[in-house]
Amino acid sequence: MSFSNLGLSDPILTSLAELGYSAPTPIQAEAIPLALKGKNLIAAAQTGSGKTATFALPMLEMLARGETQRKKRIRALILTPTRELAVQVCNSIEAYGKYLNLKALAVYGGVDYEPQKQALIEGIDIVVATPGRLRDLYTQRSIHFDEIEMLVLDEADRMLDMGFIEDITKIIDTLPVDRQNLLFSATLSRQVRELAKETIPNAIQLSVTKKSEGKPNIDQWLVTVDKDKKSALLSHLIKENSWQQALIFIETKHGAAKLVTQLEKRGIQAECIHSGRAQAIREQILADFKSGKIQFLISTGISARGIDIDELPLVINYDLPYPADEYVHRIGRTGRAGAAGEAISLVSKDDFKNLCMIERRLDHLIERKVVAGFEPRKEVPVSVLNFVPKNMPARDDSKDSRAKPKDKRVASKSSASTHGSSRSSTPKQTDKKDSSADNKLPFNPWGR
Repeated sequence: MSFSNLGLSDPILTSLAELGYSAPTPIQAEAIPLALKGKNLIAAAQTGSGKTATFALPMLEMLARGETQRKKRIRALILTPTRELAVQVCNSIEAYGKYLNLKALAVYGGVDYEPQKQALIEGIDIVVATPGRLRDLYTQRSIHFDEIEMLVLDEADRMLDMGFIEDITKIIDTLPVDRQNLLFSATLSRQVRELAKETIPNAIQLSVTKKSEGKPNIDQWLVTVDKDKKSALLSHLIKENSWQQALIFIETKHGAAKLVTQLEKRGIQAECIHSGRAQAIREQILADFKSGKIQFLISTGISARGIDIDELPLVINYDLPYPADEYVHRIGRTGRAGAAGEAISLVSKDDFKNLCMIERRLDHLIERKVVAGFEPRKEVPVSVLNFVPKNMPARDDSKDSRAKPKDKRVASKSSASTHGSSRSSTPKQTDKKDSSADNKLPFNPWGR
């Protein structure tokens, strides 16, 4: 199937051809014809599945038939969780609509209000916005929603994780009832389903996710190491493997800045982005990373939303994320569009609970390796694939703070020996802490 079979007009098809888009992805082939018919959609689609084009192309096609009637009015609204993703989506829309007389604007915090207000006065068709800044502009009467024809909630699960539910619902309450609604989410969690039920009537639900996301084109492995040796191990791996570029995920702003300093002391130049840095600096750093001027970029998980780099060879989880779906998002930054990628995690005893949840989410064990000279003093136990955690506390991502799991075992690629690991039935729970390396059962991180 080609894009010409989906009902798109020649100006859009010309733009897609210039961008090198040859054939629609599964989610695009399924969703675009339905969206062009004006249907409400709820779609489960992972990072790298082509979801931006899935909602942007039909939006451009339908909006091209009319124009905004008054100042400060818009015809389509896309809500995203982060500034970076807002900019990325807006850039994509501008590229797809190159030959259309439509204007798009990214609206987000951390920058001056006035340029955004002036652009809205001059006339904008599509706004891509983070919820907080959009509400501010609405409160200041700098934007009105009475002409909106289409609403898109992009990465709905992440917006809810970041605590935007109140902003989202208040924005939706001000929109025209007669509109088309599209919701995209990596996972259709209970929260996402509740939001969809309240805001998207008569929706068609689509899903192209698989249990094995990330497996076909991404070589995943992990290294076991003590927490205090992670930075030294990362430096060793970068030099030993002659890595040229990597996106490195870490959980806290302080940790990101500290890791930059630690790498520089070992002769490795790196930069970091996080919510504490000015927007202009973040945008420049991202541009330099995409162009190759910066080889190693350290980012908190929240800030990395919207990082979209063709042929990024390597993603490193310096800290394992929570929840498990965030791991899938992270490694999805590499191995895109059929290209091969590599995802490496540095795992200490403290990361064990998150490791179990990630491997259970993937439904397979991640290959473990140990690098000579970095063998962990605190061993990471054999993973528990079939254990379901109870009462796992939710992390508040808006605080950009590290979830602190409490446990054990793993291992790398250069001069490394691979550890075999096997599945087992649900382990017994005892009243004693695991203190023996000879324990025949996998360690149970949730046992009492």
